[in-house]
Amino acid sequence: MEKKYCTAVVLAGGSGKRMGTKVHKQYLMLKGYPVLYYSLKAFQDSAWIDEIVLVSGAGEEEYCQKEIVEKYSFSKVHKIVAGGAERYNSVWNGLQQITEKDGFVYIHDGARPFVTEELIERGIDCAKTYKACAAGMPSKDTVKIVENDQKVASTPDRSRVWNVQTPQIFQYALVKEAYEQALSHDCSRITDDAMVVEAYGNHGVWLYEGSYKNIKITTPEDLEIGEIFAREIFGKKK
Repeated sequence: MEKKYCTAVVLAGGSGKRMGTKVHKQYLMLKGYPVLYYSLKAFQDSAWIDEIVLVSGAGEEEYCQKEIVEKYSFSKVHKIVAGGAERYNSVWNGLQQITEKDGFVYIHDGARPFVTEELIERGIDCAKTYKACAAGMPSKDTVKIVENDQKVASTPDRSRVWNVQTPQIFQYALVKEAYEQALSHDCSRITDDAMVVEAYGNHGVWLYEGSYKNIKITTPEDLEIGEIFAREIFGKKK
């Protein structure tokens, strides 16, 4: 199958509320670089990725341009756009900046620094076949469904439970149309892009193997674990 144009939409509009810092989590330093640096570098270095759209927090566009994109020479970043009030608003803003409509889009959390070339390649192989897919890993823990008072309502079969990650990869036309439909409805319960395509794209979503190290930096504990992973994965590469 011929190579299709691939865009990475990297979401970097999160705050540091759960981190307990004034600095937004994506700009915190991890092994000498901002957390956001690592995912951008992975997409910059990947032969599969043709362009990057960086979605920053509102008012942070200039900072990202100077302190991230120019400082680290991320030449594939062709556009920096402000995010919205919620994640789905930010994704929508990013989707509208994509240059090539006949291709695939990787949607990735900028606070997930450990995306790798192997993960990027596994993702496009899945997307070429199914048009809609997301990184994920089987859950290591038993999961409980609870009622409002936290009483256990049911226990899903753990063999069928996966923890979903990013990148999530879609045929551009499919995900854009699904978002157009979603934004005309109540999106308050939407937590990832796969949900949008499942609910409004009239299309199934498949999972491909991510990594247990592909964590999202959200809390101080995540940053501590991230330091260990960064030493293991990157060493002196960066």
